[in-house]
Amino acid sequence: MTSTQVHIDTVARAEASPDQPQPYRELGLKDDEYQKIREILGRRPTEAELAMYSVMWSEHCSYKSSKVHFRHFKENTTEEMRSKMLAGIGENAGVVDIGDGWAVTFKVESHNHPSYVEPYQGAATGVGGIVRDIMAMGARPLAVLDPLRFGPADAPDTRRVLPGIVAGVGGYGNCLGLPNIGGEVVFDESYAGNPLVNAACVGAMRVEDLHLAHASGTGNKVILFGARTGLDGIGGVSVLASETFSGEEGGTGRKKLPAVQVGDPFTEKVLIECCLELFGERIVVGIQDLGGAGLSCATSELASAGDGGMRVWLERVPLRAEGMTPAEVLSSESQERMCAVVRPEDVPAFMRVCQKWDVIATEIGEVTDGDHLVITWHDEVVVDVPPRTVAHEGPEYHRPIARPADQDALQADVPDSLPRPSTPDELRETILRMIASPNLASRKWVTDQYDRYVRGGTVLAQPSDSGMIRIDEETGRGVALATDCNGRFCKLDPYTGAQLALAEAYRNVAVSGATPLAVSDCLNFGSPEDPAVMWQFEQAIRGIAEGCRELGIPVTGGNVSFYNQTGTTAILPTPVIAVLGVIDDVRRRIPTGIGAEAGETLLLLGETRDEFGGSEWANVVHGHLGGLPPKVDLAREKLLADVLLAGSRDGMVSAAHDLSDGGLAQALVEACLLGETGARVFVDGDPFVQLFSESAGRVLVAVPRTEELRFTDMCTARGLPWSKVGVVDPESESLEIQDVATIGLAELRTAWEGTLPALFD
Repeated sequence: MTSTQVHIDTVARAEASPDQPQPYRELGLKDDEYQKIREILGRRPTEAELAMYSVMWSEHCSYKSSKVHFRHFKENTTEEMRSKMLAGIGENAGVVDIGDGWAVTFKVESHNHPSYVEPYQGAATGVGGIVRDIMAMGARPLAVLDPLRFGPADAPDTRRVLPGIVAGVGGYGNCLGLPNIGGEVVFDESYAGNPLVNAACVGAMRVEDLHLAHASGTGNKVILFGARTGLDGIGGVSVLASETFSGEEGGTGRKKLPAVQVGDPFTEKVLIECCLELFGERIVVGIQDLGGAGLSCATSELASAGDGGMRVWLERVPLRAEGMTPAEVLSSESQERMCAVVRPEDVPAFMRVCQKWDVIATEIGEVTDGDHLVITWHDEVVVDVPPRTVAHEGPEYHRPIARPADQDALQADVPDSLPRPSTPDELRETILRMIASPNLASRKWVTDQYDRYVRGGTVLAQPSDSGMIRIDEETGRGVALATDCNGRFCKLDPYTGAQLALAEAYRNVAVSGATPLAVSDCLNFGSPEDPAVMWQFEQAIRGIAEGCRELGIPVTGGNVSFYNQTGTTAILPTPVIAVLGVIDDVRRRIPTGIGAEAGETLLLLGETRDEFGGSEWANVVHGHLGGLPPKVDLAREKLLADVLLAGSRDGMVSAAHDLSDGGLAQALVEACLLGETGARVFVDGDPFVQLFSESAGRVLVAVPRTEELRFTDMCTARGLPWSKVGVVDPESESLEIQDVATIGLAELRTAWEGTLPALFD
């Protein structure tokens, strides 16, 4: 009996025994999905084929519940929006042309469940995976960002996972020598037991150096290079990332421990340099990283994207564990591995480069003129499949969609009747309480663990509204990147909430002086088997797609992360939006902190309305979530960005800070503390509304006195509302809000910076 027959017969025996657990169910496949595999193959699958289909047809890899909704992106992307996009949805990462022969690639992805199970390694390997996506496009990774979300800040489980996650992000990124230039830290009860660890990376290359991964050219060799393959990470995308936590994992989640990868940033650092030299020598047809689904993904996607078949000798794969089965080798998600397609005549040169960098490289296969992916294990066929059925033709579900039964009641529960501070003492106390609240307090405790300026290319980093990095030393050309999402807004109205996330990230790029250019997203939601979750998801996708069309910037790619819930409790819908912008000369970037010149005018751009639905004030002071989120006006956001860019180019703006969570009060405190400068402020109308409203489309700017008239005339001529709210006072050590409060900078700093150290030190 051949080894293949043994594999098939093992599956057959289990299938024939009704009392025995079905192997395919344990791998995350549904009964009808298993039957579909049998129809494709015309026979029972081998254990290795079953493993391959199970990981590639998982929610995480196949997007089986979400891809029917991607049509919204296609329908809302115009030719003009595509004009600067060199690679988009479906590639390892999106790529855009930023001018002067430069291209930038960027993407944001999730590593949520692994980071709950094993916080340090889960977060670290999330960074490693997104960096390899950037490498695979032919780019040098330049910087990372980390949008993070946790349960209540004072909860025991948050204290367990947050320090490890932050250490994992910092440890891996710092070892790679990549600055961490941005991100978020958000706390909410819905993330208890299911933290969100999203990781973003941006890289740059010359336009002609762009590479797309495909296995073309009969006779070309398939070379696996990087780390050895072990038992870590098996089932990560199917058993871990595509499944809801039961709530029984406890404080360690050890039931899921085998599915968490183990990272080695020093191996990846060498791998980066090795890949860049291989690309530079023009000796690779394409490179695919091995992340989710490991070799199952790399071989099937390379073959599916090519023009032929592929033959793989699986026993050649360098292993670091004894006794691994073919299914385990194919499913392992061991980190720091890449797969390259190389012309036969270039193989010696490829191997010399790998040897130079002390990177293990092994020829494991070749491109064939057939139409199947054939994998053997010691001369026995263990996989013989049409690769497209594995990589690109998996299940496609039209999940039921239903507006949540309590949505109307949630929106009707407006915060208008909540008691509001009105006296100067009450307003002063509210300012101090708000800036010290976990979602508004300084992130210095987190960001100080990251190297934000390594390599010397960082121009702006946290706590600035967006990170900015220099691309070209000669011209000063650079890019800015910001990530944003307010899950409370998305809970109240997922369509508007997603557009508010888009608007905020767009605005945060613009306040740095950069022109918003493209979008990537990481869509974090609960179970797709819940019609209410699918309603949230569909509304958010439509909001993003239609919002991008109005702003004129394309979605270049991203990630969907479902099953983010514990038991029946889903997270707040959290579509994280990353916006990339370009600036022709980083020397004209706009800082966040005020204080460059005495007497500078503080102007508030945009309109303030009485909007407190989903606000941080309602959350912090009253524990309330209800009503409608702020209105979003994307045409106004575009106008606001145009004004900021003109102000940056013409030297009319010396500092700028967007208004979002916490409103004007939060922006004033941060601008003063970051600039280490006092200010005198006055507000018209209801001081509570003026200070704490979270109306969108607003920015606080500092304008030199000599430029005030020119700048305000420009705003008026373009139809952008503005109001004078104060002056910068470098001689003062206080934030003075007329008829409200005078609070010393030292007192403000103590309140703002003391919260996270008190919780996590």
